[in-house]
Amino acid sequence: MIIGRKNEIELLNSKLNSAKSEFVALYGRRRVGKTYLVRTLFKGKFTFHLTGLANVTLEEQLINFNMAMKEQHLQLKKQNATNWMEAFAFLKQAIEKSKQKKKIIFIDELPWLDTPNSFFIQALEHFWNSWASARKDVLLVVCGSAASWMIQKLINNKGGLHNRVTQKMKIEPFSLQECEELLKYKRITIDKYQIIQLYMALGGIPFYWDAVEKGLSAAQNIEKMCFNSNGILVGEFANLFKSLFKNAERHEAIVSTLAKKSKGLTREEICIGSKLANGGGLTRLLDELEQSGFIRKYNPYGKKSRSSLYQLSDFFSLFHLKFMQNYKAYGKNHWIKMIDSPSYRAWSGYAFEQVCLYHVSKINEALGISGIDTEISSWKSVSDKNGAQIDLVIDRRDGIINLCEMKFSVSPFIIDKKYDAELRNKVGTFKSETKTRKSIFTTMVTTFGIKANNYSGNIQSELNMAALF
Repeated sequence: MIIGRKNEIELLNSKLNSAKSEFVALYGRRRVGKTYLVRTLFKGKFTFHLTGLANVTLEEQLINFNMAMKEQHLQLKKQNATNWMEAFAFLKQAIEKSKQKKKIIFIDELPWLDTPNSFFIQALEHFWNSWASARKDVLLVVCGSAASWMIQKLINNKGGLHNRVTQKMKIEPFSLQECEELLKYKRITIDKYQIIQLYMALGGIPFYWDAVEKGLSAAQNIEKMCFNSNGILVGEFANLFKSLFKNAERHEAIVSTLAKKSKGLTREEICIGSKLANGGGLTRLLDELEQSGFIRKYNPYGKKSRSSLYQLSDFFSLFHLKFMQNYKAYGKNHWIKMIDSPSYRAWSGYAFEQVCLYHVSKINEALGISGIDTEISSWKSVSDKNGAQIDLVIDRRDGIINLCEMKFSVSPFIIDKKYDAELRNKVGTFKSETKTRKSIFTTMVTTFGIKANNYSGNIQSELNMAALF
């Protein structure tokens, strides 16, 4: 059973049925389901498959290759590769002896095979350029969680593999709808409010959702996974970065700095908070985190790229840094007791905003503007005294701007006199500072909608959490 991934399945099948050899590169965050997708879709059809080993030597990688080759191709059991050129020569023999119409070669965790001085990349180049690409029957699928390696050394390779990848494919986390489908497949019945609570802590990572247990509430599942000594996500944060990046301490420093400021930080502010130098090294670190799905870069409304802000967008990383990092076995039902705390309310408000930002396409669809060109940004008043800020600005080609407010609450949200004045101030300041001539629609995205009163009529459009599914 494959949940979602319709576009990815269509692309992979098109490459399978292609009239020429294809080189497909999948990348994405750890635990996002890259391996599961390929193994499930092509189950029983592999000519050869290999998974790289983490933190081992060249000799150990080759032992792993030789064992895999002997298990899958008995006729080659007497041959042992002593370097990667020999290994790919044996792979050629296996392909030539295969009677499959399309020879599917799957190499998982490809970056781990590229050990120092192994000449793995050069051997891969030679295999593809001098042999496989000239055939019509090879489908080479490679996969890796180290997104920066996959992009820099493979997809954007400046040497022999330049432009050789015929299809790149970033595997994204599940949407709310896909998480709901997974729970239904597991015969777990919880409502959308419970699903959103889980999403705010876990994000859309399929591996995490597969651990959700039947008969437990969102809070109980989070308690068991994150605050139980045997919880599946205890220790996940440290392993997450170490498995993806070399010298992961610098990446963790950036993520920890961003977790302290929900609205995002400039490059200069990140340097101050993380104590990292502002140079090319920082550019690479930020790019690696962005490509791996941990942070997002965006331009404030009306600003150019030099004003870009960086924001922590990985839900689990934020949850870990807010609640799990300093957890010292506070006792049973720790998370459930946190639900009415100020720290929970602050986190849930921000996390819900991030859920909405990740599902902007659903918001556009619910507003009936999915067919209209839009630009997404945020905005903050230049006046420190005013302090007006809008986290989601949808600038539409049809002459409308939706200024979106996102509120997480346990019941219909109440717009009182004070909040109504705050909204009016935001709209007025936005118009004044941006000099826009477009019409402004104040839009509310809430969990349970807005309670009708004297002030609710001032909202041009409102959506509840169902729109996000």
